[in-house]
Amino acid sequence: MDRETLRCDRQSFLERAGLGIAAGAFALPSIAGIAEAAGVGPPPMAADAKAGLARLMAGNARFVAGHPICPPLTQRRAALAHGQSPYAIVLSCSDSRVPVETVFDEEPGNIFGVRIAGNFLDDNGIGSIEYSVAVLKSTLVVVMGHSECGAVKAAVENVKSGAMPPGHIAGLVRAIEPAARASKGHAGDWLHDAIVQNVRDNVAALPHRSAIVAEAVHGGKLRVVGALYDLASGRVALL
Repeated sequence: MDRETLRCDRQSFLERAGLGIAAGAFALPSIAGIAEAAGVGPPPMAADAKAGLARLMAGNARFVAGHPICPPLTQRRAALAHGQSPYAIVLSCSDSRVPVETVFDEEPGNIFGVRIAGNFLDDNGIGSIEYSVAVLKSTLVVVMGHSECGAVKAAVENVKSGAMPPGHIAGLVRAIEPAARASKGHAGDWLHDAIVQNVRDNVAALPHRSAIVAEAVHGGKLRVVGALYDLASGRVALL
């Protein structure tokens, strides 16, 4: 695909998404049809955000209990080769100890993952979320932090001592610093409080920074929630 075609495709998506008709303009291949060709039917998708959130939390309970139900993925991979319809978007940390599909005992194709150290919103992450909302029709966004987050820890240390890590890592710290400052002096552990504050800040910010998300939320088509993953127990708690 040449550069002009890419530019036109991107412009078309943005224009159509702004009009709230991106999904119709970008008709994706039927997951059901692809799955049928592969000899396997896709699992039933969550009907709405409430059902999706219940499904995620049930999967996390299975993960914590050590009783996952995800089958081998060879056939699933074939079914997803030409399309996807994830019901949930999860904005999570890049930390290698937070494998989102594993944590929620979900197969590939069900969660649209957006990952950045410190699980905060930037323009590229918002654009990714908008794509999944407008085109893939996801009905749920989960902003998920985790215990002992190194990015948040660096932001807390910066507020404490002014220490700033080198290179582009500093940009991560600056993005999380407001949460570290806002949680300073609270009762309890500062790092934990900053991690929770960072999640809540980004949950609140998303509809304000994205007209596409705001339109979907106000129309009852999308829900945005915060969550915290505990590294030790494996449990996800809603905030």
